[in-house]
Amino acid sequence: MYPAELVKPMREDLTNVGFEELHTSEAVDNAIAKEGTTLVVVNSVCGCAAANARPGARTSLQNAKTPDHLVTVFAGVDKDATNKAREYMIPFPPSSPCMALFKDGELVHMLERHHIEGRPAELISENLMDAYNEHC
Repeated sequence: MYPAELVKPMREDLTNVGFEELHTSEAVDNAIAKEGTTLVVVNSVCGCAAANARPGARTSLQNAKTPDHLVTVFAGVDKDATNKAREYMIPFPPSSPCMALFKDGELVHMLERHHIEGRPAELISENLMDAYNEHC
């Protein structure tokens, strides 16, 4: 468990642009069950990957098409919510950060940590925009 003061700015990086934080497994179930498209960002303190994941997610929202719902769980903080979100991301192995796009409850696009790590935020954003254009 990370201290609240450590993760607060990392949480706000996403909540300030409209992401809803999910803290329980029930909240994750409810979010995934919503009609339409839902982007789930598994946030992380990992500097090597999360430093570009959050900016990439934020910038992707400047696209003409965007998900209907934006939600986030925090790995290492919201344990139950993160584990539940990862159940919906099977067959992909757990990784953080990662991002998953769901349409009507079905996983339609996944960015695993290895798609994020070492890549600039712009490339992450473009990947998400392509998914939005196809599924949103």
